[in-house]
Amino acid sequence: MPEPHQSPLPSPSPYIRIALPDDEEELSVLDRSTWSQLHAVMPKPQPPYRPFFDERHVPDDYLVAELDRRIVGYIRLALPTPLASNAHVRQIQGLAVADEARGRGVGRALIRAAVEEARRRGARRMTLRVLGHNAPARKLYESEGFVVEGVLPEEFFLGGEYVDDVIMGRRI
Repeated sequence: MPEPHQSPLPSPSPYIRIALPDDEEELSVLDRSTWSQLHAVMPKPQPPYRPFFDERHVPDDYLVAELDRRIVGYIRLALPTPLASNAHVRQIQGLAVADEARGRGVGRALIRAAVEEARRRGARRMTLRVLGHNAPARKLYESEGFVVEGVLPEEFFLGGEYVDDVIMGRRI
């Protein structure tokens, strides 16, 4: 007798929260394991590794995504400048999702949570910078309402080729 067709169980939604100081090691490992020339302008991290958190990168700037009580992603939300006249803007300054969690809505959930958190902190606008050759990230940001607001042609030389820096933004 044939087995009845069973549909796969839906993937659980990631739990999103503000990072804690105790998350440093797990975030540091995630950051190193997701490094790629597709999105990184800095060289691949090598030991000794710099701290994940420092005076410019504090836990309160990060939202983390958990699945099964493991951190599988983060997004950094920061002020783009120290100017009071620019304090109504928040900028995404990093997004990482563990390979094993890709395709499960983690990146999208982090972007949506970042928009809500930025709004809660008084922002009216969000911006980000993404490398021109990073088509998957650009597509995700566009699907969440971000539009290209500018392009810095050939801004970076990565892996032997010149890469555009694309500036995207949206009202929130």
